[in-house]
Amino acid sequence: MTPRREHFDAIIVGSGFGGSVMAWRLAEAGLRVCLLERGKAYPPGSFPRSPYAMRSNFWDPSMGLHGLFNLWSFKKLGGVVASGLGGGSLIYANVLLRKDERTFVHENLQDGGYEDWPVTREDLEPHYDAVEKMLGTQRYPFEHEPYRHTSKTIAMKLAAERMGLEDDWQLPPLGVTFANPGQRPVPGEPIRERFPNLHGRTRLTCRLCGECDIGCNYGSKNTLDYTYLSAAKRLGAELRVRAEVKAFWPEGSEYAVEYVDHSEAREGERPEVPTSMLPRTIISADQLVLAAGTFGSTYLLLKNRAAFPGLSGQLGTRFCGNGDLLGFLFKCTDSSKGKREPRILDGGHGPVITSALHIRDATEGGTGRGYYVEDAGYPEFVNWLYEGSGQLALLRRFMSLGQRLVKGWLGLSRDTDVSAEIASVLGDCVGSASSLPLLAMGRDIPDGRMSLNRDGLLDIEWSMRRSASYFRRVRQTMAEIADALEGKLLHNPLSYLSRVITVHPLGGCPMGRTAGQGVVDAHGQVFNHPGLYVADGAVMPGPTGPNPSLTIAALADRFADHLIDRARRPTSHPSFHVPVKEAPWPHTRT
Repeated sequence: MTPRREHFDAIIVGSGFGGSVMAWRLAEAGLRVCLLERGKAYPPGSFPRSPYAMRSNFWDPSMGLHGLFNLWSFKKLGGVVASGLGGGSLIYANVLLRKDERTFVHENLQDGGYEDWPVTREDLEPHYDAVEKMLGTQRYPFEHEPYRHTSKTIAMKLAAERMGLEDDWQLPPLGVTFANPGQRPVPGEPIRERFPNLHGRTRLTCRLCGECDIGCNYGSKNTLDYTYLSAAKRLGAELRVRAEVKAFWPEGSEYAVEYVDHSEAREGERPEVPTSMLPRTIISADQLVLAAGTFGSTYLLLKNRAAFPGLSGQLGTRFCGNGDLLGFLFKCTDSSKGKREPRILDGGHGPVITSALHIRDATEGGTGRGYYVEDAGYPEFVNWLYEGSGQLALLRRFMSLGQRLVKGWLGLSRDTDVSAEIASVLGDCVGSASSLPLLAMGRDIPDGRMSLNRDGLLDIEWSMRRSASYFRRVRQTMAEIADALEGKLLHNPLSYLSRVITVHPLGGCPMGRTAGQGVVDAHGQVFNHPGLYVADGAVMPGPTGPNPSLTIAALADRFADHLIDRARRPTSHPSFHVPVKEAPWPHTRT
C-alpha cells in the first residue's frame, strides 16, 4: 500500500522577508504550515570568517557548495542573494525604511512600459507597523557614548549640512538590537528574549564590528530566524532546511511540491550523481506560497509554467535592481583647522549602515526619480587587506624594522624597546581610515525582462540605458558628498561598462489590477490560480526606492490576511492541523 502523501494547509517556499512573515501569520491563525528552505540554519558563531571556510561559503549544490551566498551574473548586471534559514535578512544591511507615500504611482514611463502600484501607502501602513514591531527596530544610538564618535556617521551628517540637505539626512530604523528595553545601549550585552530563539543560543547587542553583510556571529541583528521563524516554530510550523524545491503543480484544488533533500550531502564534495538525479520528496497543500526571492520565485514559475495554463503574459516583466549603485570615497581630508589632515571615516566601525541621505523624488517636490545614499561600512579585515595591498611600502617598513632588530642583536644599539619600530611597520594606515563605500538605491526604470535561456537557466534582459538620467544624478550626488568631505570619488568601474551589481533585485511576478497588467493581484494571489501566492520582491511592479525589505515584509503581512481568510472558507478536504496554544509573542499585533 502506497503511504499517504504528507499534506499541509500551506506550503511556503523560501524563508526571506516574505516567507517568514507568511509562516508566522499562518501558524498564528492555526494553519498547518510547512516552510521549505534550500539553505542551512546559521546559529551564532557559524558564519565563516577564515579564507579557507569562506571559499566554500557559496551556493551551488552541483559543485558541493551549500553556503550562504548565491551570486548571479547576467549580461548587464550581477546579483547577490542569500541561501539560508532567514533568507536575505542574514546578509542585508538592516535598514527598514518605508516606501515613500507619493511613489506608489500609476504612470506611463519614458520609452514604453509603465509602473502601476495596485496598493497604496495607506493600505500598507498597519502592516508596516506590525512588521517594525515584530522586528524590534532601533535607530543607531548616535546621541549616546560611544556611538556619538562613529566617524562615518559624523562625516555623512557633515556632508549633508555642507550640501544644504541637513533636513534630508536621517538615522533610519535598523533591524539591530543596540540596547535592551529600558536600558542604555552597550555593545556586547546579552539580549533579553521572552522566549528562547529557535537556535537556543544567547544573543549579544551590536558589537559594532561591521560584519552585518557576511552574517552576524553575535546574533545582534534581529534576523528572521530570531523573530518570525522562531515564533512560527513555537506555534507548530514545520521548518525544513536544506530542502530545495524543484517542481510544483496543481492537483485539483491542491498543490503538489517536489523538493530535493540536501541534508545528507557532504559539503565540499561534488555529489556522486547529478543533482537532477537525487531522490525527491513530494508533499501537498491547499495553499502554496512562493517566497524564494525575485530570482528564485520567477525562475520557478517560468520553469513550471506548463503546469499553470492561464498564467499572465506579464510573467518575467517589470524587473529592476531598485537603482542600486556603489561608489567609493577615498583620501578624504579635513582642512577646518587650517591644515589639511586625513579625515577619519573608519568604515569598519559600527553596523554596515548607520545613516541615509534622501534625495527627493519629483513626486515629493524634488526632480527626477528619487534615491537614497547611505554609508556602507564593511568588516575590519577589509582594512587589513587594503593596507597590505601596498607590498613595496610594506616591504620597506619591514626592512627598516629588520635593520633595527639586527643592531640590537649585535649590540650596536642600547635601546631595547622596539615597540615603536614594530608599530611603524603598519604605516600611518590613513588610506583605509579615510575611505568609505557609498550605497545608493532608488527609483530606476522597471523595464527588465526575465526569461529562460536555451539551457533552461534564468536570463535577464536589462540595461542602464533607460535609467541613464537617474544613474547620472546618483553619481553627481556621490561626487558632491566627496567634495563636501574634501576627498575623491571612485565609481564602481563596472558601471562604466553599463553593468551594475544589485543586492535588491525586484520584479518578475509584478502585482497588477488584472491578469493583463500583472502576475498576481493586490493580495499576492496568482491570477487564474486560486490558492497560489507569490510573497517576495518578485511582486514589486517597480522599485521601492529605499531598501525594500520592510515593504516586502509588509506586503506579505497583507497577503497573509487574504490567504487566512480564504483558508478558513469551507473546502472539499478535511483539515489536519492542530492549533498550538501559547502565551502571546511579545511583538504580536494588538
